[in-house]
Amino acid sequence: MRRVIVACLVGLCASGAACAETRPHNVILFVADGLRAGMVNPQSAPTMDRLMKTGVRFTNTHSMFPTFTMPNATAMATGHMLGDTGQFGNTIYTAFPVPGAGDSLTPFLESDPVLGDVDEHFAGNYLNEETILKATRAKGFSTASIGKLGPSLVFDHTERTGQYNIHIDDSTGRAGGIPLGDAFRARLKEVNLPDQAPTRGANGQAGTAETPGTVAANVEQQGYFAAVATKAVLPLFKARQKPFVLVFWSRDPDGTQHNQGDSLGRLVPGINGPTSLASIRNADDNLAALQAALREQGLAETTDVVLTSDHGFSTISKESATSFAASQTYKGVPAKQLPPGFLAIDLAHDLGMTLFDPDAKGAKLDAGVFPSRANGLIGSDPAKPDVVVAANGGSDLVYVPSNDKALARKVVEALSRQDYVSGLFVSDSLGAIPGTLPLSSIALNGSALTPMPAIVVNFRSFSTGCADPTTCGVEVSDTTLQQGQGMHGSFARSDTRNVMGAVGPSFRGGLESDIPASNADLGKTIARILDLDIPNKGKLVGRVLTEAMVNGAKPAAQKHIRRSEPDAAGIVTVLNYQTVGETRYFDAAGYPGRTLGLIEETHAAGGH
Repeated sequence: MRRVIVACLVGLCASGAACAETRPHNVILFVADGLRAGMVNPQSAPTMDRLMKTGVRFTNTHSMFPTFTMPNATAMATGHMLGDTGQFGNTIYTAFPVPGAGDSLTPFLESDPVLGDVDEHFAGNYLNEETILKATRAKGFSTASIGKLGPSLVFDHTERTGQYNIHIDDSTGRAGGIPLGDAFRARLKEVNLPDQAPTRGANGQAGTAETPGTVAANVEQQGYFAAVATKAVLPLFKARQKPFVLVFWSRDPDGTQHNQGDSLGRLVPGINGPTSLASIRNADDNLAALQAALREQGLAETTDVVLTSDHGFSTISKESATSFAASQTYKGVPAKQLPPGFLAIDLAHDLGMTLFDPDAKGAKLDAGVFPSRANGLIGSDPAKPDVVVAANGGSDLVYVPSNDKALARKVVEALSRQDYVSGLFVSDSLGAIPGTLPLSSIALNGSALTPMPAIVVNFRSFSTGCADPTTCGVEVSDTTLQQGQGMHGSFARSDTRNVMGAVGPSFRGGLESDIPASNADLGKTIARILDLDIPNKGKLVGRVLTEAMVNGAKPAAQKHIRRSEPDAAGIVTVLNYQTVGETRYFDAAGYPGRTLGLIEETHAAGGH
């Protein structure tokens, strides 16, 4: 009789009728790009606030520095920090002309064709680590990545056929986009959805120094992405009766905060005007639609919903009293403001070298002309530059391809004299340079395949004086956008403090966790939920957030301060960070008095 009972149970498990509890949970990763933690409340983002009150609200959160979209997407996708993934910014120096970027040496990687070119050049996988979406797909799960161009593809960037992962972004249905599989294209037709994604429309208008940017959130495009997820993808996943992973990357509030026209030339309201608030609600509405669809499909009880943002956000300042670039006159740039590419212009001037534009076929830039995308090649030959500047916004990357230590020191000396600089980090291969900290101190020195920057430059930041300074931060930004619009990328706490929350069967309920957590941890935690065994090539990894999980252990954390040796002028770079075991979390860094949220002294255990 016992054998009969066992045989019946095995049969039930094989049919899937009795073993739901042993099947891996489904996961939805919802990324609200550029959402500040302090903006998640019942008024601005009621769905997100309710999710974190019901499940877990992480209160000690961390974006990867440099605090840009693509670096943090790679951290979520792989569980590795940037020294391993090589995604040091949204724009990096590749050391080869990238066809999809017009043969630029400094491509902007939020592009499907560019990611394909970079993969091809770097052994077929420029990240050099396996992603969670690829691993789950290989295990037989259903997978989809939907949303913002660039980061949504990172989660399965080597699958470009459209046959194995459902991928929808800005380029869907257009030249250069990842194709849709025939079966899924037919499914879109069944639910009356087009197979071409809408553009951003008015939301994509950045304006000029004389004309304000957008006053519209990205409602239409994201409405399409949400409709695809709720009407086509989730019903399909339910019908397959297999576990699934869905990444939904909301461009809002990031895209709207960048382009908003509420505050042209003014630091207040900056990114806290009505257009930015509308973009936060837009992302919140998308999350609400996804959760409603889970309930309608009967999937809510078996699905973990993980909420994060890639980074915080700040208002742009273009002011400097020390910059040569700001003292010159440029078309379309207000008098005495920093032009796009000011770092490259200032370095070329201080080094006595010629400046070339990598995004204009290496064209020589004369006085009064700034680089078209703020990047710069410095030297006598644009094909073999002595110094490369990859401009990103609240921080820039400086490369010295020859690894010339004397030249690198000259660059450091020039940068340290600028009032817009707040902290310098240099490649360990260049040796100790007074006034700087090594890249290894911030997890940027690892197993990466892409060229490592010689110097990472953090820009000055401050607040406009609100109750929560991380919601009204301002930073000097190397960008084509205007003063008063939005940017991120700095080592200010306003940029490193992101949003993190989770709800579902894997997570505790009603928990506020003050243990430090990061986007790299999310990659490792999702892998644990899905029972994935992904080998690590690099050693700069996040950890599993056990404290947030059912029956998980709460680890201990420590706070630390690291200070560089002073340079000849007494300037030091200070780093605030925390640790949980061997995992590091970076709070803020820079020159004392020039970085929002930087603490200069502490008596916490482990400080030095």
